[in-house]
Amino acid sequence: MKYVLSLFFVVLLFGCKEVNSNDENKLRKFVEQWNESHTLLKSPYLAPNYMNVVSYYGKQRTRAQVMQDKKMLFEQFPDYTQSILNDDIEVTEESGIYLVTFTTHVSYNGIEADYDSYLSVTIKNGDFRILREGVAETVNDLDAPIFPKARENNRIIANKRQLFGDFNGDGLSDYATVISPELIASKTTEGQNSDAIKCKGGCDSIIVFSSADLENITIKGAYKSELDNLKDLNRDGADEIGFWDIKPTSKTLYVFNPTNGALLTEPIFINTTVHKGLKLIDVFKKSGVNKITVTRSVEQDGKWALKSQIIMLD
Repeated sequence: MKYVLSLFFVVLLFGCKEVNSNDENKLRKFVEQWNESHTLLKSPYLAPNYMNVVSYYGKQRTRAQVMQDKKMLFEQFPDYTQSILNDDIEVTEESGIYLVTFTTHVSYNGIEADYDSYLSVTIKNGDFRILREGVAETVNDLDAPIFPKARENNRIIANKRQLFGDFNGDGLSDYATVISPELIASKTTEGQNSDAIKCKGGCDSIIVFSSADLENITIKGAYKSELDNLKDLNRDGADEIGFWDIKPTSKTLYVFNPTNGALLTEPIFINTTVHKGLKLIDVFKKSGVNKITVTRSVEQDGKWALKSQIIMLD
């Protein structure tokens, strides 16, 4: 079995030595049982095989997060099976860490495929435990639905408030949610603006969708938000989505076309200190075929007023 090794493999294999036959036989049995547990679709069977923190397809994950991902995989593909092609396993060892390489043969939803795979395994309390799991960097279809990347948005959405609608225009219900930034300094005072707020990694929010064919939408400078389903405004068959950027003294409505992430109008700013209690229907409404009316706060000669504008949509 030949592998085009990634940098990870090269580093790990440098100076590696052969494994004694007794340890190798036990490790082979461990890997075979690990594969069999996938075919049995039993994520609880897999839990004891992992360390508390694992490098999982290039990202650091807790054991609980890995189990959640396996559970979602098995629920999505109840016919999923996994085996080692030709029972061919290669094992090397360096400083108590075993690198196990093999070709995984998978079958799901009528699809069969082979992937150059690896496990990095150590021994803890007398038992084998997985430190790393992944596939070789030369694998060119990492977007396949069996890999964790395909379930990333679903896992995020499962733990957050969901907004339902047909956002991709396929006639079926989708859902969306917002990944908000982690606030470092969140105390606010009257008149405080967004510059006084600090966030870990930047104060940007991201709209993510359950539908895999919709790209995430990033809103810069937004740390607190709400979503609204604005229904189909431009007659493309897909619902538009409204994103409220909420600040201590203002609210700004962004109107997005989820199919391409485009804004249908300039952000609609409302000064909530002056114009209190305004609802969605007060600032945004459909006014005809491909036509909307937006109302925003505008400062003129030192005074704030509400100004409405009719916008034609493409």
